[in-house]
Amino acid sequence: MAKKIKTVFFCSSCGHESAKWLGQCPACREWNTMVEAPAPAAAAGAAYGAARSGTAAAYRKPVPLSAVEDTGEERFSTGFSELDRVLGGGAVAGSMILLGGDPGIGKSTILLQAARSMAAAGLEILYISGEESLRQIKMRAKRIGETSDRLRFLCETDLDAVTAVLQEEKPALAIIDSIQTMYSAQVQGSPGSITQIREATGILLRLAKDTAITFFLVGHVTKEGSVAGPRVLEHMVDAVLYFEGDRYASYRILRSVKNRFGSTNEIGIFEMRGSGLTQVPNPSEFFLSGRPHDAGGSVVTCSMEGTRPLLLEVQALVCRTNYGYPRRQSTGTDYNRVSLLMAVIEKRLGIPMSSFDAYINLAGGIRQTEPALDLGIVLAILSSFRNAPVDDHMIVFGEVGLSGEVRAVSMAQARVQEAHKMGFTSCVLPHSCMRRLEAPEGMRLIPVRSLAELGEVLGPAEKEKN
Repeated sequence: MAKKIKTVFFCSSCGHESAKWLGQCPACREWNTMVEAPAPAAAAGAAYGAARSGTAAAYRKPVPLSAVEDTGEERFSTGFSELDRVLGGGAVAGSMILLGGDPGIGKSTILLQAARSMAAAGLEILYISGEESLRQIKMRAKRIGETSDRLRFLCETDLDAVTAVLQEEKPALAIIDSIQTMYSAQVQGSPGSITQIREATGILLRLAKDTAITFFLVGHVTKEGSVAGPRVLEHMVDAVLYFEGDRYASYRILRSVKNRFGSTNEIGIFEMRGSGLTQVPNPSEFFLSGRPHDAGGSVVTCSMEGTRPLLLEVQALVCRTNYGYPRRQSTGTDYNRVSLLMAVIEKRLGIPMSSFDAYINLAGGIRQTEPALDLGIVLAILSSFRNAPVDDHMIVFGEVGLSGEVRAVSMAQARVQEAHKMGFTSCVLPHSCMRRLEAPEGMRLIPVRSLAELGEVLGPAEKEKN
């Protein structure tokens, strides 16, 4: 008679373990997140723990912070300024970085290119692949150019063997592609299961902290877009990066959702070409490419991603509804925020928005929810409603309140400077931002206090032109 395998239930959101299925996780209070998996063996972690047994490092003693040597953050460049920006200035030695994204988005490509650049700079790099053979990796590497001998490759899924190689080689950086393929014989469960992923990440994390090896982990994502496996995986690592974008389009956005050593507001823009990924040093130019001229409903606004200003095109289409309930649709921005702004327009400006359908789109495939986009959305709606185009060389930003007032936003000087650099000659902004703002030469500032003052910004309607 076959031996029955003992199973337990894990929360896919926080990793909480339970002996029986529960509708609601008692730890994170999420519903329907408990999944069944084989119980971890008592010898879990032996792959790394055996190497430490019998040594002084096996049992550490608590020490005060005053006894800890402060050597500062030891960072090194990845060879991509955009990736360095998202990481907060480069990768930190001994850190663990998780990179997620849809299949085919370019996760392996960007890490292979970064590994090639770092190896050329003199760092020892080990690329461990559990999904491709060495022949397949070489075929893919031909597109990006020759690689240094300091960049070495290993095709292995056995976590015990991977750990032994890392302890022997001690590279400056190791890439695990992907963490879902790693398997330890000391732990029950198939590769990719919650138990295996959690144990593999824990072993590699302890190795990173003890040996100062920097790890990049590639993570598969679910259909919802989050990293597959327990959510505790994101809590264990030092940084979580997501590679976003349409796999059939050429542009990619690298975004940080967690970073212990830097800001989570920075993004990096890349373009996929035949020779691999290339950086986009001027994302504003990319987001404004193909913008129509002298068209109603098109307005340029400015959003901040960390310290980087991004010029974006807000498009609006307003048309009379054929149904009793008007349709609202937003792409790239918050639907509820758009509905709120349209209610403010109807109440404060007397325009019957309840009789019109409205479609709002942020061009370029980016998603932004910053309140500074409010004024641009409102002006785009009014421009489409009146069929009156906005000046092509005008930029708009500001937050709109429920009383129709235009409120101040942060970093107004940086937004105006970016607009001037891109060739814009006028800027509509909150009046309260004018106190500490210096206008660049050739830039006309148009301060507004409320939505009632926007009528002077719009050009004449098409019927008035004709």
